[in-house]
Amino acid sequence: MSYLKRYINKAAKIEANEIRAVLVSFAFIFSLLAAYYIIRSVRDGMSSDWSDAELSTIWTFTFFISFLVVSFYGYICSKVKFKYLVPGVYGFFAISFVLLFLLINFFPELNLINQIFYVWVSVFSLLNISVFWSFMADTYNKEQAKRLFAFIASGSSLGAIFGPTISLIFASRLGSNSLVLISAVMLIIPMMIAMYLNKIKAIDLDNASSSEFNENEMSGKFWDGFAELLKPPLAKNILLGIGIFIVLYSGISTFVYFAIKNILTDIDQDTRTEIWASIDLAVNVLGVFIAMFGTSRLAKRFGLSVTLSLVPGIIILGMFILALSPILWVVVGLQIVRRAGEYAITKPAREMLFTLVDRESRFKAKSVIDVVVYRAGDIFWAWGFTGLTQVLGLGLGAIAGIGGFVAILWTALALRLGRAFDAEVTE
Repeated sequence: MSYLKRYINKAAKIEANEIRAVLVSFAFIFSLLAAYYIIRSVRDGMSSDWSDAELSTIWTFTFFISFLVVSFYGYICSKVKFKYLVPGVYGFFAISFVLLFLLINFFPELNLINQIFYVWVSVFSLLNISVFWSFMADTYNKEQAKRLFAFIASGSSLGAIFGPTISLIFASRLGSNSLVLISAVMLIIPMMIAMYLNKIKAIDLDNASSSEFNENEMSGKFWDGFAELLKPPLAKNILLGIGIFIVLYSGISTFVYFAIKNILTDIDQDTRTEIWASIDLAVNVLGVFIAMFGTSRLAKRFGLSVTLSLVPGIIILGMFILALSPILWVVVGLQIVRRAGEYAITKPAREMLFTLVDRESRFKAKSVIDVVVYRAGDIFWAWGFTGLTQVLGLGLGAIAGIGGFVAILWTALALRLGRAFDAEVTE
């Protein structure tokens, strides 16, 4: 154990008193992502049963359901003691997946159940991570977040490797539907970890101010999270800046996804599956090593402005290379760099920004940004991409050039947000 402590401390600059909390946080995000990736394959498998128009309609429904769920979450934040909030969220989703498992098995031919499942998993995929990082931002202070979040985030990459592995092992043996039940059971782990972290964070991390907060509900109304995004002065509203950052990120994400999807149209299903699986494997393996050994050192040495803008800056170059050479493997390479960089560098760096706002704003507005704003961005860019290709008739190269300019805006905003964080930390 002492060797493990020395190794972790050397790799991620973790202090002795922080090791227990950090390892538990690592297990938290690992189990959470593993549970999600187990059912992600079930969800994505269902999408092949629907036309593009049907899937676009489902995406639109996902946005509106996300809006309602986040509004309800904001209401619950004002009614439930904080120490019960995070465990309650994961317990709620675990129960919901058990119910969906029963419905899918009792009504296997009912397409509506599959569509409901697709939408619900899509809502869960963003809200569960948003709640986790809100909890982390409350557990660790600004200085700790800068050192520790990258290492903690590497647990998500390991979970993203473990989850699909479970799916591959049990899908054919137990049936795909059984994976829904396995995922529901796995969600008990983060629920228990959240309760444990609530107990030890004041002791191990010397963040005693959280203890009193645990015993209280958050004040305000369910719409407070939305109002926080538009609170003046808008030019200095860090939450609005993060929201715009998410929309620009969503643009790049949607562009690359649609580009790969369209290039693979004439390829058989088995080959498509192999290509997507290879991308997932490369992304998560690369993400683990970057997050564990690179990101925290980047933030510590160069500040958040460089760390947050690094991947967007690389995407600028990648987009213009794609504009000159619009072929499959260039898009695949761009997807691997984008996703690995997002998980290992951009996301943990972005989560540090939430330590700049108070707890209530963090828990209420963050879910709005991570779920509602993200899904709104998905819809906007998906229909925008469709308009460029099907209405204007633009090819991949021309659209990549447009994507490059979106990446320039993304990079500029990343620099501004990162500088705001660096200025706050140095005060």
